[in-house]
Amino acid sequence: MADRRDDVDSWLSERIDPLPPPPGTFELIKRRARRRKYRKLAFTATAAAALVAAAVTVPQVVNLPVLSPNPKSSVAAGQSSAPTPTGVGHAQSSSSGHPTSPSPPAAAPVPANFRPTSVTFIGTRTGWVIGQALSPGHCATQYCTSVARTSNAGKTWTGVPAPLTGAADGATGVSQLRFLNASDGWAYGPGLFVTHTGGQSWAPADTHGLRVTDLETVGSRAFALFASCTGGGTAFAARCTSFTLYSSPASHEAWTPVGAATTGLTGGTAAEAASLVLTGRRGYLLAPGGTLYAGPVDGSGAWQRVGSLPSSCTVGPTQPDGQPTGALLAAIPSGDLILACASGSSGGNPAVSRQQKLIYSSPNGGVSWLQVARAPNAGVAFSLAASPSGTVVLGTDRGIDLLPAGDIAWQMATLVGGGPAGGFGYVGMTNDVQGVALPADPSAGTVWFTFNGGQTWKPSHLSG
Repeated sequence: MADRRDDVDSWLSERIDPLPPPPGTFELIKRRARRRKYRKLAFTATAAAALVAAAVTVPQVVNLPVLSPNPKSSVAAGQSSAPTPTGVGHAQSSSSGHPTSPSPPAAAPVPANFRPTSVTFIGTRTGWVIGQALSPGHCATQYCTSVARTSNAGKTWTGVPAPLTGAADGATGVSQLRFLNASDGWAYGPGLFVTHTGGQSWAPADTHGLRVTDLETVGSRAFALFASCTGGGTAFAARCTSFTLYSSPASHEAWTPVGAATTGLTGGTAAEAASLVLTGRRGYLLAPGGTLYAGPVDGSGAWQRVGSLPSSCTVGPTQPDGQPTGALLAAIPSGDLILACASGSSGGNPAVSRQQKLIYSSPNGGVSWLQVARAPNAGVAFSLAASPSGTVVLGTDRGIDLLPAGDIAWQMATLVGGGPAGGFGYVGMTNDVQGVALPADPSAGTVWFTFNGGQTWKPSHLSG
């Protein structure tokens, strides 16, 4: 019997010619395509006109964050200007609660004669400095406060907006700078200004008549010491009678006292100071009189007293940056505390000045202390830092001394070019190999960097 599937296969394999379209079909398709092209061109031209109009009109209105009835703060070309269109505690690497960042401000030259008083870094490449630049009578306004930014670890610097205020002068002005991330930053000492736009605009925060003597950031919060002081001139943190620890979310200003234990702290004399150190999990407050307080840095609870300094260590008068003399506190990310107790300074010449410096360590958050080293007597200590691995770095009026992690012998760091006169007022480590330092004399106009764990330091010139 014949297979019927053969007939079907034969029929399917035959050639099939498509029917022709109705007359005029191709002409109709061409006309419709031309009309679509014309409509697209017209829409593009309309959108371009709207963008041009927006580019002309938008800059006429600039919304800045207003935190108090005081004038807004902003700058141009890295120095104080009219409001038209930034250890590492100062230089420590900090974790950010803001994964995104605003666009950086337009590049501008760094003003001449820049005298930095504070430096702050996020990570290893991006940092800011604040200080005075140019000279009175030659600035954009009556203020000469300026800010510069680097995005390549000091190879180049760019002028960026600065708070519209002067240098530290008693109860007014600012001299210190902290950035938590690429968006949130604070200028303080003694006043307080804030930016949430990466330094493109600044606004004053109300301190209710108190002076901000120290401020540090970590995670998603900022912590600050609000003090009642009467020091004049650049000694904004001198003659303070009480200190209170405040905290605020980084994203907006909501400063509130951390707790009763850290409110109204005093050591019984107006000659003492206080300092603040933060790690990724806990914060530490060295209060006047040598009492140590600690607590969580996520805002989850109040801080409490945990101990006191060794009997040989005394918290002395304040330094120009608000930090105390006599007792210098630093922290290792693991949680260990490092303490430098200095006493017996003599002479005003770094070549002959001497001071006994004992280095202590606390593995239990300040409950007890163990003397681990005696730093060189030469030089007067200004600043203490520790790398994540435990290398101790000490800035003095003579230079920089370091004790490598696991070593027992101190080394004097090599300063390319001989180092600045008067030594270093601040030193900090961003990681185990990179650190940053500021000369004690701001007129040097430099920021110093190390890229080999503190053994060698080189200057980065801000302007000129």
